[in-house]
Amino acid sequence: MGHQGRPGRPAVRILVVEDHEPFRRYFCSTLEQRADFQVIGQASDGLEAIQKAQELQPDLILLDVGLPKVNGLEAARQVRKLAPLAKIRYCG
Repeated sequence: MGHQGRPGRPAVRILVVEDHEPFRRYFCSTLEQRADFQVIGQASDGLEAIQKAQELQPDLILLDVGLPKVNGLEAARQVRKLAPLAKIRYCG
């Protein structure tokens, strides 16, 4: 979690949102191997994604569309209001 990114640039702070735990773990471990990425949080459903996005204010949110509790599309709408600088990329 202490990545510095490229010289002179901080690492991209990422929130990974995926309800399938093995995939989420694999995805996070793959991202953490790159110095320019820092996984700052994980969520397993849309409600948790909204809460963590507001709390952590990530640079990038990798968001599964088919999430329990609140689907990914609705979560994205709410996240845009709570973490307006975060970029959202859909996966799954």
